[in-house]
Amino acid sequence: MSTLRVTAELLTIHEHPNADALELAQVGLYRAVVAKGAYRTGERAVYIPEQSVLPAELIEELGLTGRLAGSKSDRVTAVRLRGELSQGIVCRPKALTDVDLTKAAEDGTDFAEALGIVKWVPPIPPTMNGDVESAADLLPWVDIENIQRYPDIFVPGEPVVLTEKLHGSACLLTYVADEGRVYVSSKGFGAKSLALKEDPRNLYWRAVHGHAVAEAAARLAERLGARRVGIFGEVYGAGVQDLSYGADGRRETIGYAVFDVSAEVDGGIRWLDAAALLDGELPLVPRLYEGPYDIERVLEVASGRETVSGRELHLREGLVIRPATERYSPVTGGRAIAKAVSPAYLTRKGGTEYE
Repeated sequence: MSTLRVTAELLTIHEHPNADALELAQVGLYRAVVAKGAYRTGERAVYIPEQSVLPAELIEELGLTGRLAGSKSDRVTAVRLRGELSQGIVCRPKALTDVDLTKAAEDGTDFAEALGIVKWVPPIPPTMNGDVESAADLLPWVDIENIQRYPDIFVPGEPVVLTEKLHGSACLLTYVADEGRVYVSSKGFGAKSLALKEDPRNLYWRAVHGHAVAEAAARLAERLGARRVGIFGEVYGAGVQDLSYGADGRRETIGYAVFDVSAEVDGGIRWLDAAALLDGELPLVPRLYEGPYDIERVLEVASGRETVSGRELHLREGLVIRPATERYSPVTGGRAIAKAVSPAYLTRKGGTEYE
């Protein structure tokens, strides 16, 4: 899940092909359905992204009472309105009437707190929960931004690698070489430097034991001369999320695939190519494309059928974009990495979003 920022953005207005009273307001590569004539190209407005939870008074002000997602009808999700995908909300809240949105856009001002907007936190099922302990040595995972919100993370023609994004739950494993210690965590707990105590019933520990992840991490630490190695994988299957890829998270056939590796070598943390290091040792997320970066190609590959099972059992969640050579991005202020999500995945019925 990406970070939550509610910002003023430059708009480009497009005609809605199926509704005379509606238009499409473009922010980055996202498009949100708006009332016709409410905004003009070149103007600034506030953009509230998906997975935002809005306070009741703002929902009422925007005329969205009973129209948002969640048990309290307060969560922003992607929807189709008259056949067009609408991602996020474009608005000018009354609370910001006196704010210079042009300057706010230039400054990158975040209005989330001022508007009482918070990030949606998925529920934690019992199999993904458990007793935790402090783990200062745990190597955390990072939030990945959506390429449609930040299309300039990559340069056209830059060599990139696209891997399939799996709809499961992220499993963080850190191996500390000088102690022979293994920490296992989820993305949510890992962000708080908390590790899950070993429990044979826990989803992540089951995956780690079932696929001998700790043993692979120990071998990798020795090869790299690393003090710590982090292996980041997706646990998937029936009982984990609504997309199963033909695996069963409730049995020994639990699915697991590595999507990233980090290591502490000579006091510095490096992100490494999982396929180059672990091919043949652990299951890996499928590589869908390697070549020059082209945003149209990226969005095309993000949709389609999953390739994990080899049987195209259901739709694809999307993909993750990485440069062929790891680098820093001034756009994200960290790693140059992003995701692109399939519109069909965003608007599917009965989806789960556990973390």
